Amino acid sequence: MESGVEKRVLVVAGLAVSLFPIVYLHVVSIGRLNPIRHTISDYVFVDGGASMLAATALTLAAASTVLLLSLRDVGRSASWLMGLWAAGLTVATIFPTDPDGVPTSFSGLVHRYAGAVMFVSLPLAGLLISRRCPKLRRLAILSGGASAAFLVSHVSINGFAARGLAERVLFAVLYGLLFTLATQMRRTS
Repeated sequence: MESGVEKRVLVVAGLAVSLFPIVYLHVVSIGRLNPIRHTISDYVFVDGGASMLAATALTLAAASTVLLLSLRDVGRSASWLMGLWAAGLTVATIFPTDPDGVPTSFSGLVHRYAGAVMFVSLPLAGLLISRRCPKLRRLAILSGGASAAFLVSHVSINGFAARGLAERVLFAVLYGLLFTLATQMRRTS
């Protein structure tokens, strides 16, 4: 198997594996957390949630890093943005969010800013890469719109009741973007 194919398989496998812990958390928290209202970060408060959420985020960051290192000629800006996405995932894992209704701690503040960095970086990277890989264009634009909607819900609509749903839509689109980019690696590298 050639190196490019091995890397593509590794990235796709990493992306797929990163989904298992978060899906598990969704299932075991039925009745405790509302996926429409609660964000994914709130799963840190479910029994075993911190380690499962860390497994998802760090596996996703690792797969994204392998993807980043596999891409060639996508431009320095796109590479930096992909790196910021992976770094944001890692930082958001190290600094967990705060529970609803409590004042924002230092950890919660870092978590929010890391989330903002990652949710802006990957859609922008997708847009830049889509210049060379037009199959990414729709997903990149959709991820930018979903990201903007989710981020705006934090600053302008206090108590937005569907923030969790907005984040899950965003993550679904971001996963779609990453899977598509991974399957198009040969064309972009």
